[in-house]
Amino acid sequence: MTDRTLTDVLVLGSNRIPFARSNGAYLAETNQSMLTAALGGLIDRYDLAGQRLGEVAGGAVVKLARDHSLTREALMDSTLSRMTPTVDVQQQCATGGQAIVHIANKIACGQIESGVACGADTTSDPPIGFGPRLRNRLVKVNAARSLGDRLREAAQIPLSIDFDIPSPSERRTHLVPGAAQAITGAAWNVGRQEQDEIALASHENLATAYDDGFFDDLVTPFAGLAQDDNMRRGLTAERLAGLSPCFGGDDGTMTAANSTTLTDGASSVLLGSPAWAAERGLTPLARIVDAQSWAVDYVDGDPKSEGVLMAPVYAVDELLRRNDLTLQDFDFYEIHEAFASQVCSTLAAWADDDFCREHLGHEALGEIDRSKLNVRGGSLATGHPFGATGGRIVGTLAKLISQRPGSRGLVSICAGSGMSVALILESA
Repeated sequence: MTDRTLTDVLVLGSNRIPFARSNGAYLAETNQSMLTAALGGLIDRYDLAGQRLGEVAGGAVVKLARDHSLTREALMDSTLSRMTPTVDVQQQCATGGQAIVHIANKIACGQIESGVACGADTTSDPPIGFGPRLRNRLVKVNAARSLGDRLREAAQIPLSIDFDIPSPSERRTHLVPGAAQAITGAAWNVGRQEQDEIALASHENLATAYDDGFFDDLVTPFAGLAQDDNMRRGLTAERLAGLSPCFGGDDGTMTAANSTTLTDGASSVLLGSPAWAAERGLTPLARIVDAQSWAVDYVDGDPKSEGVLMAPVYAVDELLRRNDLTLQDFDFYEIHEAFASQVCSTLAAWADDDFCREHLGHEALGEIDRSKLNVRGGSLATGHPFGATGGRIVGTLAKLISQRPGSRGLVSICAGSGMSVALILESA
């Protein structure tokens, strides 16, 4: 192999459909129909119909058996050339972010010139299956060679049908993310008011962004929705303060408003090399500088330092070290609001001298300017379709950077099972 320099990776555009609360506007939709719609809007906006791209990477977390080739099937329903290869990826809530890293790395290495990273998720179409007792018996019925054998196997089908229903609970701790984060948040002394302030800002910033037309070239209407239907206008601190806890018991600080709700949706991001963009007259929005994945031992580790959603603390620190940057060297911070408590815990860890010395090996990273955090709304307002959140965040950040020449942004995405992905973007 000859020595090659890495190619710059440019964010050239993005598109998503409005995100919808589970069992609502998209009840009749599927991962495939939503992902096809997100791709279709991107194709139309950037005149990609009939074009063969280097690759399309996408995925979903909640998938039915029919979704085993989700990205390929969505591409086949689109107007992209069918000679464009696809790959499915999955890393819990970081799925969309990892799809972006996958395509970006291939462009950087010169393996492809262009690609799309995408993702979708629906909890309105869950993969409810039969439990092992019935499933195993049905397999034997199907495998029987004669009618008599089939009848004998069928006679042993259990009278009580057991179902295999998906759950967000971690398989090893049996805790749902909210319950686990409640433990971590309490360890960091995260208060109710701080969480509600993040939630209120998220909704206010998202509503302002829609009113300002910021999303006009980022969102394609779909199935009767033109805006995220989780967004709440006119929220007040008093209204938020009146809500009861939903995690952490009667004295908990996490509520339905400062925690994300189950959501359906899809997103897509167009990436390319400078040469590919120039050939097509596309103006770059931002450049992907670097990315980092991380994982923590959320099973046996200390919930304060290795809680299930604490991996971004370490991923971002590694990014800063490798790129010789400080936490304050950013104009925008896009921290995934899985729960406001998670955002608060992450920020508290970065600002804590003892934590940083013990776990990161240096002085505290310090605090960020909160006015630069999720300035066009975050997951608490938009909702959080697991596989689509990464594309939403990077698409939003890339446009923000394009509007401020010379700027830089940080992406931090926590994910289930103690994982994460973080990225740095800057002006192209």
